[in-house]
Amino acid sequence: MRRIKFCAGHRLFKHGGKCEHFHGHNYVADFFVTGETQDSVGRVMDFADLKAKCKGWLDEHWDHSFLVSEHDENAITALKMVKPCRLFVMPYNPTAENMAKYLLEEVCPMLLHGLGGVAKRVRIWETDESFAEASIDEHDKLVVSSYDAAEAN
Repeated sequence: MRRIKFCAGHRLFKHGGKCEHFHGHNYVADFFVTGETQDSVGRVMDFADLKAKCKGWLDEHWDHSFLVSEHDENAITALKMVKPCRLFVMPYNPTAENMAKYLLEEVCPMLLHGLGGVAKRVRIWETDESFAEASIDEHDKLVVSSYDAAEAN
């Protein structure tokens, strides 16, 4: 598992609550990688390679950016008025669940291709007490879940 921190803003399109407003989080992304073999050193893959690939992508695309849904034309228009603008348009609402799903399904296969490991789970911490994750189960099906420690008490 490799943990990477980043800061980003977002809003949840048609949420109906306070998360419909522009706001941001200090996110933490956990990348869980498996492999069928180990190299001569005994690793599935070098943690330095995992960090370079995943942190590099996050730094380039999400860190200090606003994440919005492609359907949120109002937010896209408003954010493009700001110069300079760091905007990442997602195919769906940028919930923690969808961010984990996007990283697992779209980003990780591209980043980890040829490195010996495959991402099987990505966890996005939105706060110190809540996270969402996307994982691939034993039948190669996507599973998305969330956890909030405040609700567990």
